[in-house]
Amino acid sequence: MKRLEQARKVPAPQELPPEVRPGQSIELLKELHILTRDGKLNQDSRRKLKQVYHLYNFIEPLLRDVKSEKGSVSLVDHGAGKSYLGFILYDLFVKAEGEGSHIYGIETREELVSKSLELAARLGFSGMSFLPLSVAESTTSSKLPETIDIVTALHACNTATDDAIDFALKKKAKHMVLVPCCQAEVASVLRKNKGKDIKRSALTEIWRHPIHTREFGSQITNVLRCLQLEAHGYQVTVTELVGWEHSMKNELIVATYKNLPRRRPSERLHEVLHEVGLEEMKSRFYTQAETTE
Repeated sequence: MKRLEQARKVPAPQELPPEVRPGQSIELLKELHILTRDGKLNQDSRRKLKQVYHLYNFIEPLLRDVKSEKGSVSLVDHGAGKSYLGFILYDLFVKAEGEGSHIYGIETREELVSKSLELAARLGFSGMSFLPLSVAESTTSSKLPETIDIVTALHACNTATDDAIDFALKKKAKHMVLVPCCQAEVASVLRKNKGKDIKRSALTEIWRHPIHTREFGSQITNVLRCLQLEAHGYQVTVTELVGWEHSMKNELIVATYKNLPRRRPSERLHEVLHEVGLEEMKSRFYTQAETTE
């Protein structure tokens, strides 16, 4: 009887939600507030976990591609925030694939950088670094290597996405994964030049009304980004980031360097800048030829 009572007091192994992947660090998921302290998922955290895993499915093949080619991977996550993505990538891929790979989180808010450093140390994630820098500052920082294999930038606002592209181009990244956020710079130039451009072409009717200026500015910004990447020899895929239902910024740009012909996309990029009155932004959306002039 006593043995039966003692057996009943032995705690049963914690049953994890079926959404959690095998081998995933439970402590990490709790620290990221994806799992509650008793290992449960609520509706909000279930959606958050689904979002992170969904993005991981896009990035894992890129990690494996670089790993098979070089034996290790370097990845920079711009606008890392609390570094959900970086920690998940490290936990599910780097941790299992051995030493040598490194993930860098770039974030301007020093309090978030400090918390990420503490968490990485506590979990023993020695191949993670966090730097309190802007995207532009990181391009010239001596704390980062001269080349980076993969660059990610999720919901990097306004020109931060363009700075991440500039960073990736200068670091000769093989892969980029971008989820652009709000884009105001191009719209502001369209708005400024609207008066003179409206006499030049009927196409300006596309962005004559203020709400259309904002929407068209956002759309054309991503078109120009894709042309710029193609003008540097990248193969570009644009799709919806299905699973991020809570966000209207749902465009996913994946670029892989293939050394493709550059002339046609370079010409198209300049044509688009000219047609919509954005020639003054040529230095923002530069081509490879312009970097060597």
